[in-house]
Formats: sequence, structure tokens, C-alpha cells
Amino acid sequence: MAAPAILGTLESALYADDLEAAERFYAGVIGLDVVTRQAGRHVFFRVGDSILLVFDPRATVHPPRPDAAIRVPPHGATGAGHFCLSVAAEALDDWRGHLDAAGVAIEADFRWPNGARSIYVRDPAGNSVEFAEPALWS
Repeated sequence: MAAPAILGTLESALYADDLEAAERFYAGVIGLDVVTRQAGRHVFFRVGDSILLVFDPRATVHPPRPDAAIRVPPHGATGAGHFCLSVAAEALDDWRGHLDAAGVAIEADFRWPNGARSIYVRDPAGNSVEFAEPALWS
């Protein structure tokens, strides 16, 4: 029996001990809109038709209270995660200039064997953030 159809990625998660620094980076530098925040637990950002969830891993490893209305199972990660933003090929030079001007160090900038280009930086929590043209997965 074949698996039912998947529509796409609805949300992806990264983890950061300092949610205020994460918000300054993703909203302030990258320009993502904040959807919601809960101090000490999470800040969520809109990324096109999906959501980037940034959780404080110290808060999400605990099971929900027995009386909690929403019972999300515990989750979390240690170490650096990865998130890739899809950007137009012709905008990558602009992104590089924007990141440089914001004082964000470029960790890598290269072309893949298929010719698609990626730029890599680190967010304040050390997560790897990639800016890549959609042709990367064509």
C-alpha cells in the first residue's frame, strides 16, 4: 500500500537558548515576520507558506502538564541544526551584501555540482542557515 500524499513542509524547528537573539536575527536581520512568541519557550516566524519554529530546548524537553489544553509531546535537539531559505538566484548577491552589512559572517558561498548556489551563515545559537536558489533541488 502506498503512503498517502504529502502536501509539503508546514513547519520546521530549530533550537536556541536565547530567544531574544534569535528574534533579532530572524526578524531583524532576515526580515521574517513573527507569528507568535512565548517568553522562555518559543518564537515562531512566517517563511512563505510555512513556519519556522524556534524553541528554547530547556522548555520543550519536559512533558506537558496533565491539565494542559494542548499536549505537545516533549522534543528538542542539542548541537547545531540546519535551515535553508529559498531565494531567487539573482538575489543571492543582494543577500550576501545585506548579511555583510548586518555584520553576519559568511561561512560559505559556493556552487553545487548542478550549478545552484548556496550561501551559509550561523544564527546566534550556532544553527546553520543556508540561502539557496530553488534550482538546488530541481
